[in-house]
Amino acid sequence: MNVMGIAILLFFVAIAIASGAGLTFDSRDSGDWKPTTDGVRTPDRF
Repeated sequence: MNVMGIAILLFFVAIAIASGAGLTFDSRDSGDWKPTTDGVRTPDRF
């Protein structure tokens, strides 16, 4: 295994550890699944 392969492996291991520890988050506004009506999302209303 070359240096680049080890670096990529360590990167993914670090991501997995951070995810398992709860240190990652979804920064998108609508990151969670939302229901649709025939494939169209209804606008958010408060």
